[in-house]
Amino acid sequence: MGKATGFKEFARQTPGYEKPEERVKHYREFTKPLAAEELSKQGARCMDCGIPFCHQGCPVNNIIPDWNDLVYRDRWAEAIAVLHSTNNFPEFTGRICPAPCEASCTLNLEDSPVAIKTIEHAVIERAFADGLVVPEPAKTRTGKNVAVIGAGPAGMAAAQQLARAGHGVVLYEKNAQPGGLLRYGIPDFKLEKTIIERRVAQMQAEGVEFRTNAHVGVTVPVSELHGYDAVVLSGGSEKPRDLPVPGRQLGGIHFAMDFLTQQNRRVSGEPVKGADILAKAKKVVVIGGGDTGADCVGTSNRQGAASVTQIEIMPRPPEKEDKLATWPHWPNKLRSSTSHDEGCERRWSVSTVEAIGKDGHVTHLKCVEVDAKFQPVPGTEFTLEADLVLLAMGFVHPVHEGLVDGLGLDKDGRGNVKADTVKYQTSNPKVFAAGDIRRGQSLVVWAIREGRQCARAVDEFLMGTSDLPR
Repeated sequence: MGKATGFKEFARQTPGYEKPEERVKHYREFTKPLAAEELSKQGARCMDCGIPFCHQGCPVNNIIPDWNDLVYRDRWAEAIAVLHSTNNFPEFTGRICPAPCEASCTLNLEDSPVAIKTIEHAVIERAFADGLVVPEPAKTRTGKNVAVIGAGPAGMAAAQQLARAGHGVVLYEKNAQPGGLLRYGIPDFKLEKTIIERRVAQMQAEGVEFRTNAHVGVTVPVSELHGYDAVVLSGGSEKPRDLPVPGRQLGGIHFAMDFLTQQNRRVSGEPVKGADILAKAKKVVVIGGGDTGADCVGTSNRQGAASVTQIEIMPRPPEKEDKLATWPHWPNKLRSSTSHDEGCERRWSVSTVEAIGKDGHVTHLKCVEVDAKFQPVPGTEFTLEADLVLLAMGFVHPVHEGLVDGLGLDKDGRGNVKADTVKYQTSNPKVFAAGDIRRGQSLVVWAIREGRQCARAVDEFLMGTSDLPR
């Protein structure tokens, strides 16, 4: 794989970025791609590992060494064929995946893993530019019809696989456009929405019917699903974790997704629902230290916030992970996004105790530092000024009202739709579930994996056997 001595000859290199002071003026992507010659060197760094741990690190089991080698040898058409064999949407994962494959890379033992994510992104963009991403309609039709509810990455992956297997597929989406959190949650500066639209066009040409503004269980009766041979639920995990403290009801305290969705709609020209949530000239406090919180930081800076502070209840991770850590320990390390580089104060081991306001609007947050067991440390109380508080503490489970309860489905102990990862069947054998609605909040790459595997399970259910990959 690659060049036998490539990892010794070439240093790891990843794309550069537009300067923070420039990129905060717009909502476009701001990475600066590597030249083809440099990409070849990065592919050459892939070692001839006895066991390519990147396979296991990647949830969709990408055949990473193969397409690294093909890029090194300038065989781009073959590279996209290998990449697409395991991943329907490398343009999504090549932009927003945290790259567990790189963490699994043998070269990561020396903190210089192969630039797998960079190469993946380059392969798919080269393929689109060269006209290699074309519709792949089924040669024969099965006469079976499947409804897929939720046009996020899990639903899109399931729909595309099922359409290619010859089934009629209708993909329902409650919003005006498909994409789920790819479109309405992730900011355009991380994923421009034309990236979604070109893939939707391919899927439409393959026979997938998109029905937008169709909220099953709300504007579309659940009974409409009875006419399909199978149903796939891929509606995500959208019930946000709340902050149960005194003063929560004050104005200016919002769930992060309400804030992010509004801005994405502004960028795309869609109507903004509800009163504007804007950070301009405000002292913003983001509660939650994950990706959603980072997206709030970047969006707040672009809106012109006076200041941005991000607090996290977990302790500050080490700068470097413990590479020799074994289960059940996790090799945590400090992760910073490009949004943090644009301006943000970060604090760890902090719990919010109370929101204080004036005239019905938040003005301050009372906080306290906590120990390893999340218990308050006496004498560490402090107050933060806050005009706008964004709750980015994750999601607890899918919304039950409407679709899930309307179908009368069993739930697991966390409130997710109960289904396994072999058959993906719910308590109703005709109804399947994949992605965050089944596993809880997770990564886009896991949603794609489950959508693909669920499609195979549905195909087997309908036809008795399946040629679709797992």
